[in-house]
Amino acid sequence: MEFEKKLEEFKEYLRKIEYLGCATSVLYWDLRVYAPKKGVPYRSDVLGYLSGELYKLATSNEMKGFIDYFSKFDDLDIVTKAMVEEAKKEYDQTKKIPEDKYREFTVLASNAESAWQEAKEKNDFSIFQPYLEKIVEFKKEFIEYWGYKDNKYDTLLDFFEPGITVEKLDQVFKELRDAIIDLLNKINKSSVKVDKSILTKEIDIPRQDKFSKEVLEKLEYDFEAGRVDETEHPFTIEFGNKDVRITTHYFKDNFISGLLSNIHEGGHAIYEQDIPDSLRATGLASGASMGIHESQSRFYENILARGKEFWKYFYPILQERFPEYKEVPFAEFFKAINLVEPSLIRTEADELTYSLHIIIRYEIEKMLINGQIEVKDLPKIWNEKYKEYLGVEPSTDAEGVLQDVHWAGGDFGYFPSYALGNLYGAQFLNKMREDIKDLDEQIEKGNFGVIHNWLKENIHKHGSVYKPSELIKMVTGEELTAKYFIDYLNKKYAEVYDI
Repeated sequence: MEFEKKLEEFKEYLRKIEYLGCATSVLYWDLRVYAPKKGVPYRSDVLGYLSGELYKLATSNEMKGFIDYFSKFDDLDIVTKAMVEEAKKEYDQTKKIPEDKYREFTVLASNAESAWQEAKEKNDFSIFQPYLEKIVEFKKEFIEYWGYKDNKYDTLLDFFEPGITVEKLDQVFKELRDAIIDLLNKINKSSVKVDKSILTKEIDIPRQDKFSKEVLEKLEYDFEAGRVDETEHPFTIEFGNKDVRITTHYFKDNFISGLLSNIHEGGHAIYEQDIPDSLRATGLASGASMGIHESQSRFYENILARGKEFWKYFYPILQERFPEYKEVPFAEFFKAINLVEPSLIRTEADELTYSLHIIIRYEIEKMLINGQIEVKDLPKIWNEKYKEYLGVEPSTDAEGVLQDVHWAGGDFGYFPSYALGNLYGAQFLNKMREDIKDLDEQIEKGNFGVIHNWLKENIHKHGSVYKPSELIKMVTGEELTAKYFIDYLNKKYAEVYDI
């Protein structure tokens, strides 16, 4: 009786944290989507105050009392056990940071994102540099509070992908990089030429937006529990599973960019919408990790929405919505959306070379956090690595070091999740094909519900009850491996480039 009463009290306490976090997220979403420029500093102060209140709740004596009480039991059910472990991890991580430092960092990050946007618009890294220097110093200071074992960067990785280390990533990324470079060399020798100009036809934004929403609805994104808005840098944000919002960015002369952006964010959002009500007030009503989250968004964006079967269904509809494509043969359109061409912008990268963009960021972050390079040197180092890895070199800061918003928010350790998402996604696909024998035929018919249902039952409904390593093993029967993604890439591009 005492146990049940204590558990209900614990959930009510976690519910307070959930509610306050939701309110904070709404203010953040508005800051990025609608807030006027002059309102940014005050809004940042408000977010800083609310973060302080969250800090108090997460590190209170009451929270410690709950953790100590439930940690004594070794026969907890899987959800309660995960709930206690997550609360303890959050408590330990947050408690080690002085409250004034925590609040100061939150205010800095809010202002830094606006400074980043201005710097990108004006193509001037120096506007953002002082903010980023402070953020990096904060991160280094926080790592000293948190502690580390082998590599300082491991501590940051653990926030986004629990259990992953520099040692493991170096191994996996080397295998992935070598396979990509080998395939890239074969493609460069291919006689197949892809006409990329097909995708530069001017399509007005209202038509793009309408078509993108039609696609999202067909993929079973629930518009009664979400909406789509425009921002400079697309993101997904949730205020509980009944309100999960997408932001996107459209280009008049590149409709496929906005469409795939919507589908990518839709993958994130569908995941969050599928998390069951039963996980509310547990601290587990979110994705298992950023890598697992990216496996969903990149599955929808690339494996599904760059696939031939997907477009066999949607291309006739696209031609009807966009008469500009009436005379464009399906085969040429399919090749164009799967063009392989080393580029400067991560979000515009082709599916094959995308992971090289991630490896560049990973290597830069490792050096920055371990004190091997300084913030002032980033534009130069960034450009050099792009030249080395991709054979292209940015001519401006906006298309180089300023292209991503992540560092402005202090999200060091996040980028590897994108490449890990590719690996998880392909491994899930392999298992999905085993379970759904006629998967390709179902996609061609537009029966995308079979995909949604499989993902929901195998991944989404578990929220973050399981760690990534546990989930991948539970779903596929194997530990994380790069082989399925490498096989997928080789099969796909052998068809596109006749190699």
